[in-house]
Amino acid sequence: MNHRLAHLLLGTSVAVLLAACGGGDVSPGPAISLTPQRGDIVANPPPMLTSFATAAEFNTALSATATGRNLLALAGTPRCGINFHYMTYYTVGGAGEQTRATGGIMVPTGSDPACTGARPVLLYGHGTTVEKGYNIASPANSEAGLLAAFYAAQGWIVVAPNYAGYEASDLPYHPYLNAEQQAADMIDALRAARKAFPNIAANASNKLFISGYSQGGHVAMATHKAMQALPSEFTVTASGPMSGPYALTRFAQTVFAGGVNAGATIFFPMLMTSYQRSYGNLYASVNDVYESAYATGIESLIPSATLTSTTLITTGRLPTRLWANNPLVTGDPSLDALFAAGVGTPNLVKTSFRQAVLANPSHPVWVAAARNDLTTGWTPNRPMAMCFGTQDPVVFGSNTVDAAAAFRGRGAPASLINVFNLEDATSVGPTLAAAFASAKAATAADPSAPGASPAEKVLQAYHGGLVPPFCNVAVRTFFQQVLAAGL
Repeated sequence: MNHRLAHLLLGTSVAVLLAACGGGDVSPGPAISLTPQRGDIVANPPPMLTSFATAAEFNTALSATATGRNLLALAGTPRCGINFHYMTYYTVGGAGEQTRATGGIMVPTGSDPACTGARPVLLYGHGTTVEKGYNIASPANSEAGLLAAFYAAQGWIVVAPNYAGYEASDLPYHPYLNAEQQAADMIDALRAARKAFPNIAANASNKLFISGYSQGGHVAMATHKAMQALPSEFTVTASGPMSGPYALTRFAQTVFAGGVNAGATIFFPMLMTSYQRSYGNLYASVNDVYESAYATGIESLIPSATLTSTTLITTGRLPTRLWANNPLVTGDPSLDALFAAGVGTPNLVKTSFRQAVLANPSHPVWVAAARNDLTTGWTPNRPMAMCFGTQDPVVFGSNTVDAAAAFRGRGAPASLINVFNLEDATSVGPTLAAAFASAKAATAADPSAPGASPAEKVLQAYHGGLVPPFCNVAVRTFFQQVLAAGL
């Protein structure tokens, strides 16, 4: 769920170059929604932030750096130009309150057959970020650059919300991993985008794909579930959630037992604040949950207008350890080292709160986790591909394994539920598995990569930098196969 894409995937230089290219035309005289409802777009047409007039222009921008060239090698040579539009739309918060959110629409342009006629639509959920100004509508955003290369430049219309609570949203918190709200946010973004399509030359087909990475993997799966319950409005062609925390109950049980994932001191307050604002019953006071050094202001700490995931730690706003004692011991040296790193002092969460949750099977923490667990209560009836890496220290691979087992156990055929493990050549093919292994080896040998040892360098880069582009290769290939099969 933690994002280091800006430095590990595209690189800052590529993002800046992409932001500087193209035009800045803004469509004049948009219609303004004065009686907003969920799914309404505030200004139609939405303004264009940036345009790459041709595929060659986008290709030149990416080819200017080594990281961009690496991305092109995985995504393929661009076939389309891209117009980047920025939209504001109406949705709801975690407690059902009306709010606004923003997002992006990427529209492929050009005369190549891949860019003309009715185009498939990708609805995409981004990964966790602590930065309130996160804007996936701009190619200066590295995840937007990834989407543009893999999808928009290959002829897909991309719709990607920033989520309620981010960018110019007026919601004072983010409903993190709230499956119902985040699915509603995605659906409302698509509704708004569809209203804009005729005014921005977006010729959409009836093929709708859903994907997302990390937090966005959970969001994508939740959206698939929600759309399946709205068959008169939506038909999901296929979904491709990647590295998401789908099995929230088991995940939370592991963490509370001392199996602390990397980045937990950032994710924990985001999740607690989300569920407290949504359901109102996880705790009576933040002082019951957090150690006194961190309790004040923690509910408004993330997302932040000024702090990053790094400076939250370096400025002392959050510690690196979640619990004071008792890490989970499994006998696996690498796992035990990971879990031990999240335990000790100074720690974020009071031992008394941890013990209260562990002692009460009906504690609101477990109720909230179960409410947002996507491995229960439904079975996909359209093709789904889940991609992950087994060594992920942030979102454990058991989430994907558990979800697939749950769906298949309820009767979903193996052909419908597809699992792609980047560490397993039998699931992703020898070429992709070898390319992923090569990327890991290059990271381990990179003297500039964070980490004190080769293994630590790979561990730190694994979730935020190494897995995303390769999982996008697997998922996009799956989507293309679904399109070719006419499913």
